Amino acid sequence: MNTEFPLLENCNPITCYSGRIMRIDRIISNIFRDHISNFGLTNSQLSILFYTSKKGIVSQSLLSEVLYLEKSSVSRNMKRLLQAKLLQKTNSRQIEITLKGKKLLEDVIPEWNKAMEKVNSILKPEGQHAFDLIYNKLTK
Repeated sequence: MNTEFPLLENCNPITCYSGRIMRIDRIISNIFRDHISNFGLTNSQLSILFYTSKKGIVSQSLLSEVLYLEKSSVSRNMKRLLQAKLLQKTNSRQIEITLKGKKLLEDVIPEWNKAMEKVNSILKPEGQHAFDLIYNKLTK
Protein backbone atom coordinates (compact mmCIF):
# COMPACT_ATOMS: atom_id res chain seq x y z
CA MET A 1 0.00 0.00 0.00
CA ASN A 2 1.24 3.48 -0.90
CA THR A 3 1.38 5.46 2.34
CA GLU A 4 2.47 8.67 0.64
CA PHE A 5 -1.12 9.22 -0.64
CA PRO A 6 -3.39 7.44 1.84
CA LEU A 7 -6.55 9.32 0.90
CA LEU A 8 -6.04 8.52 -2.76
CA GLU A 9 -5.25 4.91 -1.94
CA ASN A 10 -8.45 4.47 0.06
CA CYS A 11 -10.72 6.46 -2.27
CA ASN A 12 -13.06 4.47 -4.50
CA PRO A 13 -14.37 6.78 -7.25
CA ILE A 14 -16.61 3.99 -8.60
CA THR A 15 -18.95 4.73 -5.65
CA CYS A 16 -19.16 8.47 -6.43
CA TYR A 17 -22.79 9.52 -6.86
CA SER A 18 -21.88 12.34 -9.20
CA GLY A 19 -19.88 10.10 -11.53
CA ARG A 20 -22.55 7.43 -11.56
CA ILE A 21 -25.33 9.94 -12.23
CA MET A 22 -23.28 11.43 -15.07
CA ARG A 23 -22.87 7.97 -16.61
CA ILE A 24 -26.60 7.29 -16.25
CA ASP A 25 -27.32 10.67 -17.83
CA ARG A 26 -25.09 9.90 -20.81
CA ILE A 27 -26.67 6.47 -21.34
CA ILE A 28 -30.25 7.74 -21.20
CA SER A 29 -29.46 10.95 -23.10
CA ASN A 30 -27.92 8.91 -25.91
CA ILE A 31 -31.09 6.83 -26.21
CA PHE A 32 -33.21 9.97 -26.52
CA ARG A 33 -30.67 11.64 -28.81
CA ASP A 34 -30.85 8.65 -31.16
CA HIS A 35 -34.60 9.13 -31.45
CA ILE A 36 -34.89 12.93 -31.65
CA SER A 37 -31.73 14.04 -33.45
CA ASN A 38 -33.46 13.85 -36.84
CA PHE A 39 -35.67 16.71 -35.70
CA GLY A 40 -32.69 19.01 -35.12
CA LEU A 41 -33.35 19.27 -31.38
CA THR A 42 -31.18 18.63 -28.38
CA ASN A 43 -32.56 17.02 -25.22
CA SER A 44 -32.47 20.42 -23.49
CA GLN A 45 -34.33 22.11 -26.32
CA LEU A 46 -36.96 19.38 -26.27
CA SER A 47 -37.38 19.84 -22.52
CA ILE A 48 -37.85 23.59 -23.01
CA LEU A 49 -40.44 23.02 -25.74
CA PHE A 50 -42.33 20.43 -23.71
CA TYR A 51 -42.42 22.58 -20.59
CA THR A 52 -43.42 25.70 -22.50
CA SER A 53 -46.15 23.81 -24.36
CA LYS A 54 -47.66 22.72 -21.03
CA LYS A 55 -47.24 25.98 -19.09
CA GLY A 56 -47.98 28.60 -21.73
CA ILE A 57 -46.03 31.79 -21.09
CA VAL A 58 -42.78 31.26 -19.16
CA SER A 59 -39.66 33.16 -18.22
CA GLN A 60 -36.06 32.13 -18.70
CA SER A 61 -35.53 32.06 -14.94
CA LEU A 62 -38.51 29.71 -14.45
CA LEU A 63 -37.18 27.36 -17.14
CA SER A 64 -33.78 27.38 -15.49
CA GLU A 65 -35.31 26.58 -12.12
CA VAL A 66 -37.75 23.82 -13.09
CA LEU A 67 -35.53 22.12 -15.68
CA TYR A 68 -32.37 22.36 -13.54
CA LEU A 69 -30.49 24.01 -16.41
CA GLU A 70 -27.89 26.75 -16.10
CA LYS A 71 -29.24 30.15 -17.13
CA SER A 72 -26.64 30.34 -19.87
CA SER A 73 -27.82 26.99 -21.24
CA VAL A 74 -31.45 28.12 -21.21
CA SER A 75 -30.46 31.39 -22.88
CA ARG A 76 -28.44 29.67 -25.61
CA ASN A 77 -31.19 27.13 -26.32
CA MET A 78 -33.96 29.74 -26.22
CA LYS A 79 -32.05 31.81 -28.76
CA ARG A 80 -31.89 28.83 -31.14
CA LEU A 81 -35.56 27.98 -30.59
CA LEU A 82 -36.54 31.62 -31.19
CA GLN A 83 -34.47 31.72 -34.40
CA ALA A 84 -36.18 28.52 -35.56
CA LYS A 85 -39.54 30.18 -34.76
CA LEU A 86 -40.45 27.35 -32.38
CA LEU A 87 -40.74 29.88 -29.54
CA GLN A 88 -41.73 33.53 -29.61
CA LYS A 89 -41.28 36.37 -27.14
CA THR A 90 -44.39 37.72 -25.47
CA ASN A 91 -42.37 40.55 -23.93
CA SER A 92 -38.71 41.12 -23.16
CA ARG A 93 -38.60 38.48 -20.40
CA GLN A 94 -41.18 35.86 -21.37
CA ILE A 95 -41.71 33.37 -24.15
CA GLU A 96 -44.33 30.97 -25.42
CA ILE A 97 -44.38 28.10 -27.87
CA THR A 98 -45.49 28.84 -31.43
CA LEU A 99 -47.86 26.88 -33.63
CA LYS A 100 -44.77 25.65 -35.51
CA GLY A 101 -43.30 24.48 -32.19
CA LYS A 102 -46.49 22.60 -31.29
CA LYS A 103 -46.57 20.94 -34.73
CA LEU A 104 -42.94 19.88 -34.30
CA LEU A 105 -43.72 18.35 -30.90
CA GLU A 106 -46.58 16.39 -32.49
CA ASP A 107 -44.01 14.91 -34.90
CA VAL A 108 -41.42 14.32 -32.17
CA ILE A 109 -43.70 12.62 -29.63
CA PRO A 110 -43.88 9.22 -31.40
CA GLU A 111 -40.07 9.03 -31.40
CA TRP A 112 -39.92 10.33 -27.83
CA ASN A 113 -42.36 7.56 -26.88
CA LYS A 114 -40.06 4.99 -28.50
CA ALA A 115 -37.14 6.32 -26.44
CA MET A 116 -39.28 6.15 -23.29
CA GLU A 117 -40.23 2.55 -24.12
CA LYS A 118 -36.58 1.62 -24.62
CA VAL A 119 -35.51 3.13 -21.31
CA ASN A 120 -38.47 1.52 -19.54
CA SER A 121 -37.57 -1.87 -21.01
CA ILE A 122 -34.03 -1.50 -19.68
CA LEU A 123 -35.08 -0.27 -16.24
CA LYS A 124 -38.01 -2.65 -15.77
CA PRO A 125 -40.61 -1.75 -13.10
CA GLU A 126 -38.17 -2.02 -10.18
CA GLY A 127 -35.70 0.34 -11.88
CA GLN A 128 -38.48 2.77 -12.78
CA HIS A 129 -39.59 2.78 -9.14
CA ALA A 130 -36.00 3.30 -7.94
CA PHE A 131 -35.55 6.13 -10.46
CA ASP A 132 -38.77 7.83 -9.31
CA LEU A 133 -37.76 7.45 -5.67
CA ILE A 134 -34.34 9.04 -6.23
CA TYR A 135 -35.80 11.82 -8.39
CA ASN A 136 -38.45 12.65 -5.81
CA LYS A 137 -35.91 12.69 -2.97
CA LEU A 138 -33.60 15.05 -4.86
CA THR A 139 -36.24 17.44 -6.17
CA LYS A 140 -38.29 18.06 -3.01
